[in-house]
Amino acid sequence: MTIDFDFSPVWTGWHELASGALVTVEVTAGALVLGCVIGLLIGLGRLDPRRRILYGVCSAYVSVVRGTPLLVQLFIWFFGLPHFGVNLPAFFCGVVGMGIYSGAYVSEIVRGAIQSVDRGQMEAARSLGMPYRMAMRRIIVPQAVVRMIPPLGNEFIALIKNSALVSLLTIPDLMHEGQKIISVSYRSLEVYLAIALVYFILTNTTGLLLRRIERRLGAGGLV
Repeated sequence: MTIDFDFSPVWTGWHELASGALVTVEVTAGALVLGCVIGLLIGLGRLDPRRRILYGVCSAYVSVVRGTPLLVQLFIWFFGLPHFGVNLPAFFCGVVGMGIYSGAYVSEIVRGAIQSVDRGQMEAARSLGMPYRMAMRRIIVPQAVVRMIPPLGNEFIALIKNSALVSLLTIPDLMHEGQKIISVSYRSLEVYLAIALVYFILTNTTGLLLRRIERRLGAGGLV
């Protein structure tokens, strides 16, 4: 049994794949920014259990979002909201859905990194007369940021790969454009191999960039 490879549809449709890859980067970047903002706010909200209402709301958010599949959440945004008269663009649904999903995981990274900073740092800052918020901003958070980078890198890479799901919302991302090529060429294996290569390049480039940032911060004396 021989396998006959024909990558001509990939070469012919390279501009569609490139356009789809750009959309993938745009969706991921938007979701990344939103996820980091949400994750920071939720992570800070879960630091003090004594604030019961805030802690409870943030904990419920993390529990619900992490306990349901991303695909279901995307479908709720895109297919569910129109039942209530809310029609949002597919791109917006993809970015918001992925951002909210990522925010739940980023919040745990933020919370864990902040709690890993020695408590003596906060005590020393407070003994010098620093208010809590100033001590967090100037002492605790800068140290926690460096500790967040490795797990955040894993989350960013996972977000790039999860972005393939937005093709089901008719967003013209890399996967969606690849499926269009398959529909006219019937060369699914070759196209999917090309798509996998592009995702591999995107994820490894992101990982390399994050490692450089981590080394630079370490060289700057923050770790």
